[in-house]
Amino acid sequence: MKTNSSSKHLTTILSSALCSMLALGLGACNGAKADPNAEAPPKATVEPDLDANNFKVDHPDQFPLVTAVEHKAVSALNVTGVVQPDITRAVPVISLATGRVVEIKARLGDTVEKGQLLLKVRSNDVSGAYQTYIKAENDERLDRIQLERAQTLYDKGAIAKSALEQADDTEADAKADLTAATEQLRTLGIDKDHPSGIVDIVAPISGVITDQQVTNAAGVQGLSGPNPFTISDLSYVWIICDVYENDLDAVRVGDSADIHLNAHPNQVFQGRVDNILPVLDPTIRTAKVRLEVKNPGQMRVGMFVTATFYGKQPEAHSAIPASAILHLHDREWVYAPLGAGHFKRLEVVTGNMLPGNLQEVVSGIKPGDRVVSNALVLQNTVEQ
Repeated sequence: MKTNSSSKHLTTILSSALCSMLALGLGACNGAKADPNAEAPPKATVEPDLDANNFKVDHPDQFPLVTAVEHKAVSALNVTGVVQPDITRAVPVISLATGRVVEIKARLGDTVEKGQLLLKVRSNDVSGAYQTYIKAENDERLDRIQLERAQTLYDKGAIAKSALEQADDTEADAKADLTAATEQLRTLGIDKDHPSGIVDIVAPISGVITDQQVTNAAGVQGLSGPNPFTISDLSYVWIICDVYENDLDAVRVGDSADIHLNAHPNQVFQGRVDNILPVLDPTIRTAKVRLEVKNPGQMRVGMFVTATFYGKQPEAHSAIPASAILHLHDREWVYAPLGAGHFKRLEVVTGNMLPGNLQEVVSGIKPGDRVVSNALVLQNTVEQ
């Protein structure tokens, strides 16, 4: 009797537990909500290929494609350059007298006019030149008197004609010495009637002082370096550009170029190729190309510029939406489909922005090629 009672009791417990579990299961089923993730499209997964630029995507339909269209444009070569003064328009300021600087009237970077006083030099050359002038003047006066006396004596028959001729020659030599001494004073800028030991150094041309090699109380050497100042006429300047060896065939003497200043990016200046230097830099394999540009006033020596050279004939390039181009590691890429979910990342060289948010592609793809319309979305999938 105890055994049957125990069996009934155990059966009752198991039945209650089973009913509870069934009730909980039914309640959970009735209270469950729809999972939004279950309704979303399957997540794209990427399988890398042996080639680092090749990828396989499980659901390639998530990445729409676009076709590159043809865009005809004249080829353009962009190079960098630096503004430099035209050395043919740079004039050194020299001192004709040796001495010590007592006053400086201009400084590096100043704009000066022709004839403007730049500095004053105290020089012993002035006293020497003035002494020579006084002696020459005295000698000329004496020789003139002797010539007049000789002329009188010759007229009276007191002396021979040869003596008169010798006196005339001596007077002519004295006049030549006086003229040379006077010219020496004039060259030094000294008034012979009011001599001074100070020599004024003036600007030989109008322009900008681009070099200064003198300070107060410094010594200067007459007609020898270093020159106190260098004045450059910056109405025309040079643009010195570095052009790679492979691009030299696109540049010719006489060609025009557009000049863009980094300081004034919205302005375009016109330049002309004046010379292509015959020696290449052996390290970076570039040649110096010199442009001559009229300076409206904004160009300053040392400024960085970008020069654009254009070809003669239009070339057929590609154009794709700007979103199809991926900027990665200072280079530009597009994704091209290979079929069966495979994509290849191709490096391209871009050109100018075009209307309609299109980007010109100079090389890397050709018109008619298909690429992923949004390269960034596919790149983000690849990186996950």
